[in-house]
Parts: sequence; C-alpha cells; structure tokens
Amino acid sequence: MNCRVVVEAAVPVYDVETPDEAVRIAISKTGAMLNPDLNYVEIDMGERACPHCDGELEPAFIAADEALVALELEMTVFNVEREEHASRIARKEIGQRLENIPLEVIEIETIEEDDEGDEEQPDSGNGDERDGDNDGNQQTGEDDADGQQAAESSDDDEVLPEFEDLIE
Repeated sequence: MNCRVVVEAAVPVYDVETPDEAVRIAISKTGAMLNPDLNYVEIDMGERACPHCDGELEPAFIAADEALVALELEMTVFNVEREEHASRIARKEIGQRLENIPLEVIEIETIEEDDEGDEEQPDSGNGDERDGDNDGNQQTGEDDADGQQAAESSDDDEVLPEFEDLIE
C-alpha cells in the first residue's frame, strides 16, 4: 500500500516585516534543509483558521520582527502496511532534517493501486526495450537451440555505428 502524507511544520523565521516575506523565507529555509536528500517533498503554505470564528488566517504569525510560519510538507510513502506506518516514516524522514521544528501529521491518504501502475509504466517501457531482447533470446533458447544460435549471429551483424570503430 502507498500513502500520501501531509505534515504541518511550524517554521521560525527571524528579521521579517510582512507575512509574505516570512512565508518566502520559511519555504526557502525548509527547502534548503530538506534538499538534496528529500527533494521529493512538496512544500506549500499551511492553512490556518481562527478557532473562534473559523475565519481564514495568514500562514505566518509575526511578533517583534519574528514569525512562526505554518507550512505543509507532502510526501508519498511506498510499500507500507498501515497508515500509521506511513505517518511514522514521513515524520522520521522529515523530522531528521528539520531539527527543532515541531511537526504534526494532518492528513494521510491511501493512493489507489491504479495510480501506482500508471507511474510504473514509463519505467517498465524503458526496461522493456532493454529487457525485450534478453527475454526473446531466453525464450528462443528454451524452445530451440538452433534458433538461439541464429539469433546470436544476427545480433553480431547488427552493430551500432558508435561501436563500429571499436570492432574494426
């Protein structure tokens, strides 16, 4: 089972004057901490709501030129047994790189198996081109030894232009 996990992070930012500036710096700072190891983690502004009126708030809270910015970090975790397992893996992977930044898992979504197949098709397509010749030779070898020898001799005749100089 594969899961998409969204983790909320509270990123402190110093020397800022506006919420937009705080968000830009927080995204940059978080990206620098995650890259290059976790460059597959998506970073987005967090959504905050007023606990009393449910009105939308800025993702950054600013006081005395310092801000606390809510960011959402999204990653896909592959081959997990349960959603709790995916949650622990995401928190561990992200938390190891974001030291002293509190994290909270806010969403876990199971990814359909069909989506997984679509993502793997381009990879298997490239692999089929390389593996197809080997599979063909193996099948020919199992069916008829003479056919395998004929296939090998035809492979020898077909040499890529880049390698002709090396053979001569």
